[in-house]
Amino acid sequence: MKALKLTVIAIATSSIMACSAFDSEPTITAQVETLKVTKENFAHAETARMYRNWMAAGKANQQFAVLQNLPPRGDKAPTVQMNDDTLYGVAIVKAVDGQVTFDIPDTGDTYMSVQVVTENGHGEYLIVDDGVHTVPVTDSSTAFLIYRSGVENGLEKSREGLAKVDTSKFNFATDYQIPNYDFNAVEKQVGERKRVVDGIVEKEGVFTYTFPRTPEQVTDLTQWNLENAAGWGGASPVALEGNKYVNSPVINGSACYTTTFEDPENRFFTSITAYDMEKYLIDGAKAQNSHSWEVNSDKTVTVSFNCGQDAINNIDTNGQDFTITTRHYGATEAVIKSEKDAIITAIKKA
Repeated sequence: MKALKLTVIAIATSSIMACSAFDSEPTITAQVETLKVTKENFAHAETARMYRNWMAAGKANQQFAVLQNLPPRGDKAPTVQMNDDTLYGVAIVKAVDGQVTFDIPDTGDTYMSVQVVTENGHGEYLIVDDGVHTVPVTDSSTAFLIYRSGVENGLEKSREGLAKVDTSKFNFATDYQIPNYDFNAVEKQVGERKRVVDGIVEKEGVFTYTFPRTPEQVTDLTQWNLENAAGWGGASPVALEGNKYVNSPVINGSACYTTTFEDPENRFFTSITAYDMEKYLIDGAKAQNSHSWEVNSDKTVTVSFNCGQDAINNIDTNGQDFTITTRHYGATEAVIKSEKDAIITAIKKA
């Protein structure tokens, strides 16, 4: 596995310290044998890989690891399909009596949420309300807390919001031991499942994520494993609270494409982000979202792809083939119930 090159800021209760990615991998406790990756434990294994990435990049089981800028492009990112609309903070915490505690500060009109992801990969909660929260976690002795701080009011405001988090509420999982999976095998299976997702999108026109919140809600293990491979860490689509994510087919990066659609009017925001074939962000391809996109005179929205710098709401992938993911933050009931995504369906060659 490549050493991560992220730079994070560790926020302690009383001080702010800079730290860089480790040059070596975190220690894995010796075990009798390496754990074999199966379809039954793939979600657990991929989640362990995410724990491993953030422990290597920011010691997230010891301190609040905050990305001070938008996510890295390409495979330097710790997670696939990171969004381009928020800054991230991560804390890996230990459950006490089956519960974890965390703080969401008052950030005014800047979006902030916390997603509680269990060791089985389930985003059991997505919470947006200010205050101190204590929630039970299912079948998990630790939780991976994902803070997302919106950049709609600028990066500095987003950073200020993350700096307000009361880290004294975190019970860091300092003794967490990374399961002894064969992580080369995990990465191989991730790649194979990404290609399956590509095939589904080419056939069906979209791939929609469901992100069941607990193991009991998994009704299709194959679908669940595909979601973890192509979009680990997403939130369940719950009306006006959770999010809906949809992938598009591959789009030719050498031609101009557009999509025109009615604003979905989701509660928090809507975004359109371009990714490379491995589901990572592309250099120079900035996401378009409802906080800042230009609206047409008839109130519809047009987003352009590789149509030149003067094109309306243009996303430039520099000639690279790509897919887009639409994100509906605080999705409306109509968006959740729709079998197709209006933004993706309307994509056409200009």
